[in-house]
Amino acid sequence: MTNTVAELVFIPAPGLGHIMSTIEIAKLFVNRDQRLSITVLVIKPPRSGSGSNITTYIDSLAKNNINHISFIELPQDEIIPRPDSKGPLASFNEFIKSHSKHVRNIVADMISKPGSSRVAGFVVDMFCTCMIDVANEFNVPTYVFFTSNAAFLGFKLYIQTLCDDQSQDIVQLSHSDTETPVPAFVKPVPTKVFPTVVQTRETLEFVLSSARRLREVKAIIVNSFLELETHAIHVLSSDNTVPLVYPVGPILNLEGGSGGGKSSDDDVIKWLDNQPPSSVVFLCFGSMGSFEAVQVKEIAHALEQSGHRFMWSLCRPPSDETTKVTRDYEDPKEVLPEGFLERTEGIGKVIGWAPQVAVLAHHAVGGFVSHCGWNSLLESLWFGVPVATWPMYAEQQINAFEMVVELGLAVEIKLDYKKDLFNPMTKTVIVTTEEIESGIRRLMEDESVRAEVKKMSEKCRSTVVEGGSSYATFGSLIQDLIGNIS
Repeated sequence: MTNTVAELVFIPAPGLGHIMSTIEIAKLFVNRDQRLSITVLVIKPPRSGSGSNITTYIDSLAKNNINHISFIELPQDEIIPRPDSKGPLASFNEFIKSHSKHVRNIVADMISKPGSSRVAGFVVDMFCTCMIDVANEFNVPTYVFFTSNAAFLGFKLYIQTLCDDQSQDIVQLSHSDTETPVPAFVKPVPTKVFPTVVQTRETLEFVLSSARRLREVKAIIVNSFLELETHAIHVLSSDNTVPLVYPVGPILNLEGGSGGGKSSDDDVIKWLDNQPPSSVVFLCFGSMGSFEAVQVKEIAHALEQSGHRFMWSLCRPPSDETTKVTRDYEDPKEVLPEGFLERTEGIGKVIGWAPQVAVLAHHAVGGFVSHCGWNSLLESLWFGVPVATWPMYAEQQINAFEMVVELGLAVEIKLDYKKDLFNPMTKTVIVTTEEIESGIRRLMEDESVRAEVKKMSEKCRSTVVEGGSSYATFGSLIQDLIGNIS
């Protein structure tokens, strides 16, 4: 076996999707080139309970021996940074920053060991750009792993340009009912799909600061691929104010994460085994996706009236506003319309946490009502399952717009639905039974969208194998990294 010559330091953000994507790209690196070894520095989420999915997953990492990849859990300070007066995002940024001293100590230790391989670079999550300062102290280049898509990267950088170079009032713009030409999109972007983070001065400052830091790094690794986001990737690559962009996706965990447990997973798959091919619509809204009782009832009525078979991952809103993570209902009857479970028995199944990858991979699933998290959208494309969009938070409205309007790879239930994670008192619009039913019917019956998704699924799978564009780009990225120590 070739000796390791280059060490990479990975720093993922403390979110399940972010950590899992980081582990998958780390595996890709060491499988593609045995000269690389990776140390993943794990930041545990603040105040996460011992039973949470993310804690379970983090704990499992240390037990899983992966060749050339080691995990170090960073100590968490006794005093968690107090909520920042500038809001929860600034507070989160301070929380990440508070781990800098631990990262500094570990890297200093790695470098000082006799015979150790050279540190070729930091690969930091898009939410951990404060670690650029630590990399700079060691004169080591930083690469950002951007776990979202190229179009959103372009949007974020353009918002910063509008603000810094053209003195545009972004908050005012985001509240206007208009469209804005954004270079990374072919079609003008409606301001109604701008993320909530650009709608207030406090959260906008976080976005601008993050975008400015992105411009400082050596390169940005994007979890997307050329065949999917051709226009956005070309725009970013031809802009000399943007660092090198490496689209190397889709990077997916196709084994699924820790969650519901073996017996509940078996029950889900067994039920799907008894359904006809492509007949089931799957509804799942991510680890932070939940609805109040009034909205749950509208979804239930829509499912019943559509007549389509369904599997619905129904979760209770979080009791703890700090973690924002949902829980399963002990008895979903408490929130569903009376008699709903009895009337839909045989054609519908209501579950709690869903083994999403296993469900999307199943031949019985013909459509996916999704919150449009980027990992979920990539999984749906991989398995060729069309999506009906119901975005909730973060950049999901932009993702929904891209999939429906820009690329024609999804149908719309909503593009501009927003659930404000940072202000739970904000009134959320109720999506009606009629809107949901119409979206479900189009999802399950529109053959043109289904055909486009199947075509993209083939490209999705071929881009990551030898001869594919992401495979080649990944090879260039490795050469770039190893070149740092030559």
